[in-house]
Amino acid sequence: MKTMPKSTKEEKYRWIKPMLDREISIKDMTRVCPFSERSLKNWLATFREYGMDGLENKSTKPKSNSNETPIRIKERIIEIRKDKNQCALKIMWDLQEEGVNIHYQTIQKIIKNNGLTRKYRSHKPKPDYQKKQWQAGEMVEIDVKWVPDRIKGDRFYQFTAIDCASGWRHLQAYPFQSNGSAIQFLKELISVAKFEIKSVKTDNGSCFTNRYLGYAMSVDPLNVRLHDFDVLCNELGIKHYLIDPGKPAQNGKVERSHRTDQEKFYDLLKLNSFEELKYKLRLWNMHYNDTKSCALNGKTPNQALGF
Repeated sequence: MKTMPKSTKEEKYRWIKPMLDREISIKDMTRVCPFSERSLKNWLATFREYGMDGLENKSTKPKSNSNETPIRIKERIIEIRKDKNQCALKIMWDLQEEGVNIHYQTIQKIIKNNGLTRKYRSHKPKPDYQKKQWQAGEMVEIDVKWVPDRIKGDRFYQFTAIDCASGWRHLQAYPFQSNGSAIQFLKELISVAKFEIKSVKTDNGSCFTNRYLGYAMSVDPLNVRLHDFDVLCNELGIKHYLIDPGKPAQNGKVERSHRTDQEKFYDLLKLNSFEELKYKLRLWNMHYNDTKSCALNGKTPNQALGF
């Protein structure tokens, strides 16, 4: 009593066994076999080379995908990611300038598959809110960043101003974090900005306000002497806003830009003099204002301002 084959390779073997034993020719087998002569010859060849394992069904899935991203484009994406450490959107815009059109989600997959993603901390969901639409110069955030490494034993400071509407920035280095440096920086900012500055926002540092020092030490609390920075703002018709104590997120744009300065400027440089710091900081500021921004849908801060 014959039994049914338990697998496809056993069925194939049953069809080719008479030919292996030279009981029948291939031509005669094709007359009674439901399979083609080509299939029978292929089974015979694979059995003689690999045995029963050669009769196992193989996947018919194509070994290559016609829609797969070409290797040269993958290599270019990886090169840009390592060189500039940009997100997928910015890489997409750079490739478009080179004549390559590829979706940013595809770029994200390529970056992830090559282990080039940044590990982010999990954040709690935030409630939706209506984002303020600023006009150029309507609000400018100002802050001070310590230059990370001392230069020849001296500490220096970076004053930063960023326009909330366009992301345009102005940077300058000073040897002191003082009232005079803050006033000089504001005057320089007004002279180089291509728009009218209507208001500025700072933290409660002593170079910007005397809210926590001058007020408490004043002889007449009802007639407090204004800080020099506030005096200048009043003379220029600029409103000066202060963030709440211990709330640096209220100056979020300038704080975030300081992280970019650290990662893409200070971490990559070794500065030898104050003059070199000022020169390279000016070049970095020019580069920043000509860099595409996701917040501006691919425009640079200069382009957002129309120049």
